[in-house]
Amino acid sequence: MKTVLMVAEKPSLAQSIAKILSRGTMSSHKGLNGACSVHEYTGTFAGQPVRFKMTSVCGHVMTLDFIAVKGECSECRRACPQRSLSSCPCVTDNSSDNGVTKLGCVAKHVDPTLYLQLAGKYNKWDKVDPAELFSQAPTEKKEANPKLNMVKFLQVEGRGCDYIVLWLDCDKEGENICFEVLDAVLPVMNKAHGSEKTVFRARFSSITDTDICNAMSRLGEPDHNEALSVDARQELDLRIGRGFQTKYFQGKYGDLDSSLISFGPCQTPTLGFCVERHDKIQSFKPETYWVLQAKVNADKDRSLLLDWDRVRVFDREIAQMFLNLTKSEKEAQVRLPRRAFFGVGTGLGDLCLEEQLVPKVEAASRKEKAKQRPLALNTVEMLRVASSALGMGPQHAMQTAERLYTQGGPTTHTQGYISYPRTETTHYPENFDLKASLRQQANHPHWADTVKRLLAEGINRPRKGHDAGDHPPITPMRSATEAELGGDAWRLYEYITRHFIATVSYDCKYLQSSISFRIGPELFSCSGKTVISPGFTEIMPWQSVPLEESLPTCQRGDTFAVGEVKMLEKQTSPPDYLTEAELITLMEKHGIGTDASIPVHINNVCQRNYVTVESGRRLRPTNLGIVLVHGYYKIDAELVLPTIRSAVEKQLSLIAQGKADYRQVLGHTLDIFKRKFHYFVSSIAGMDELMEVSFSPLAATGKPLSRCGKCHRFMKYIQAKPSRLHCSHCDETYTLPQNGTIKLYKELRCPLDDFELVLWSSGSRGKSYPLCPYCFNHPPFRDMKKGMGCNECTHPSCQHSLSMLGIGQCVECESGVLVLDPTSGPKWKVACNKCNVVARCFDDAHRVRVSASTCSTCEAALLDVDFNKAKSPLPGDETQHTGCVFCDPVFQELVELKHAASCHPMHRGGPGRRQGRGRGRGRRPPGKPNPRRPKDKMSALAAYFV
Repeated sequence: MKTVLMVAEKPSLAQSIAKILSRGTMSSHKGLNGACSVHEYTGTFAGQPVRFKMTSVCGHVMTLDFIAVKGECSECRRACPQRSLSSCPCVTDNSSDNGVTKLGCVAKHVDPTLYLQLAGKYNKWDKVDPAELFSQAPTEKKEANPKLNMVKFLQVEGRGCDYIVLWLDCDKEGENICFEVLDAVLPVMNKAHGSEKTVFRARFSSITDTDICNAMSRLGEPDHNEALSVDARQELDLRIGRGFQTKYFQGKYGDLDSSLISFGPCQTPTLGFCVERHDKIQSFKPETYWVLQAKVNADKDRSLLLDWDRVRVFDREIAQMFLNLTKSEKEAQVRLPRRAFFGVGTGLGDLCLEEQLVPKVEAASRKEKAKQRPLALNTVEMLRVASSALGMGPQHAMQTAERLYTQGGPTTHTQGYISYPRTETTHYPENFDLKASLRQQANHPHWADTVKRLLAEGINRPRKGHDAGDHPPITPMRSATEAELGGDAWRLYEYITRHFIATVSYDCKYLQSSISFRIGPELFSCSGKTVISPGFTEIMPWQSVPLEESLPTCQRGDTFAVGEVKMLEKQTSPPDYLTEAELITLMEKHGIGTDASIPVHINNVCQRNYVTVESGRRLRPTNLGIVLVHGYYKIDAELVLPTIRSAVEKQLSLIAQGKADYRQVLGHTLDIFKRKFHYFVSSIAGMDELMEVSFSPLAATGKPLSRCGKCHRFMKYIQAKPSRLHCSHCDETYTLPQNGTIKLYKELRCPLDDFELVLWSSGSRGKSYPLCPYCFNHPPFRDMKKGMGCNECTHPSCQHSLSMLGIGQCVECESGVLVLDPTSGPKWKVACNKCNVVARCFDDAHRVRVSASTCSTCEAALLDVDFNKAKSPLPGDETQHTGCVFCDPVFQELVELKHAASCHPMHRGGPGRRQGRGRGRGRRPPGKPNPRRPKDKMSALAAYFV
């Protein structure tokens, strides 16, 4: 029996699709990477019985990057101890003409000679000319997440299979992932017989029984052109983004709150829109203007406020003239009828005085109008509404929509709540079953009455929108309640459902009335609306016609009593900062990004501290963002204007359509940006001038904290990200751990370089450790890396090092060591120096020390604990005890394992999954040496010290 391998983009989709196609008869088991499951069942394919294996990836399998750092093999990810790739076990024993060893594991991606010469050069930005990144620097495809071992997993599952069906998302990114999967699987599949077709592509828009079964019956082929367009975008973004990023300003200005200044072909124009609005606000000068306002009495109980047809004037004297003319002409207009019809001295003067205040109706009209129902929903409109009406950021809204698409019901797990959320189309195809989608909502407690009435009376065909040829508009695929979804997921689902129902509803009809009055020579008017039929606004009440007071019935020549005519003084107001919804509209209009990437670009400018999100989801540029855009404008305005990126997007679309050559587009675009980069570098002094005005020099920033080990003067602690220490006398800057607090550590000094130690802490519930600023940036031992604190230092005799405070291997991660936190008393803590595991122990103990002895059971270091006499857990009056924190029965009850709490996302996670108490938790894996200090301290120092 032949085997068909089927691959979806996410594990939840694989489960849903397999359950639909197998009709619930599948068997499931976890794959070797632990993240993806494999669902198996039997059926027929191409008219023959087969065994189906349904699995998935987790997004992109591969990512593009410059060649791996020197000393690391791109295939086995193993660092070579001699810092040379020639010793890697993946290297073949073949030599090239120039005597450089070739690499068997990377020969298929890049010339191995060039690999050895350039490996790692392009991952160290301070040691390479950035101009080389635009053309000369070789790139390679790496696993997007090496920990998942996705390539190996796909090869294991694909080995011996005869056919492959690709169920990746039906967009350009999905097509690209198709070929990533094929690159991994095709070499291990059974060879095809003759011209037999073995690769198939399933195209679907929703996780419904009908759509999935139809996709299975109409299999096609993956689109190589669309995949190439994604490859081109990835390489352009990598080379241009890395080429332009610079730390040039970071070493000069202390309050520059960003680790580097970056440029992105989409990110920078996005920021440019925000700064452009900021500039308009700053340059705005309010002007005073005047308006005339009249009020007429419709009857005894109500009056009508009239608007001046001239709207406003910007000269007070002219406004006063119109006001005087209005009053004087009213008097003249009334006198003429008195002389013509009544004569002089008729005794009708009182009547004339009253008629002086009577305006005349010039025109009155009533028209029936309609407010059109909305077009079908696409991604951009959903993001706009999510931001403006629901208060959800674009990235969060997109992630929520994707969960609604992939998430099934509480029992069936087969069908998502909405159709595919990434689409540019606003037009339903003719064969789309609108009634079936509407019937799903017929019993919903919120809109059942509206839906039943539509089904009974007949639905209205949706308006004709734009057909982009990708996916149908976003549509609800099953009914859901607030209790079922909750929070933001429910609010977004409710909007999508209401929008869909509105598209098949009728237009809102209303009666618009308007009356035009003449008061002297000036015309005034008022208008009102009366709803005839609410139509779609019944389901979308926020779109309803605003309630207005109905106007009285009148006709030309009718008169009303004037209540008052007055002149008002007002001022023009500046525009407000861009909202996310307005920014999305501008990005769509100018072709910046795609429906899938727009949220990412907006999120990037926020995360990089170029803009801040204020109330109402308004985007206010930071000082850095403003200076950055002004600097780009000063040097090369095209780097900020949307025109150049819009042109690139059009070229990428031509690649996807097969109308442009991938290599030509890539080469031409990179050549343009390389020239711009050279000009940018030669003119960077212009941006530096702007930086000098806005930011403080490094030496003038920060506050004194610790002493330098070279000059013994105080170094200044600069808190702005990235936090660092700067010695103005030595002109040296030392980076520090981020996302925590830094303070002086008891004025203690490092025994190697005489720098004063500082203490980093992630908070009272997190972990903390001391570090030497110099060792943190210049590792003193061969087995240490840059960015390691004292809790990872292998100095054999320093009282703060791993050798003196290390206890035993971490209970969760393989490479970490549990280290005593000497600053945590009286609530003592033991923390892993690699992951975020923290163990609280020995509350209120006077003193805790790491003993030189080790546990005979697990070989962890023993702890000497001196307990408080009043709270000692020991029998009798004993207060001192020595034992293993993992094996000693006294200590076991005093240890509570948790995960460190921190403001940084990598430290979040709540309570630990393993409340590690009891025997065996501290044991090292078999064959792995205990990471404790060696017995002979001086010999170890001689061996490790560099």
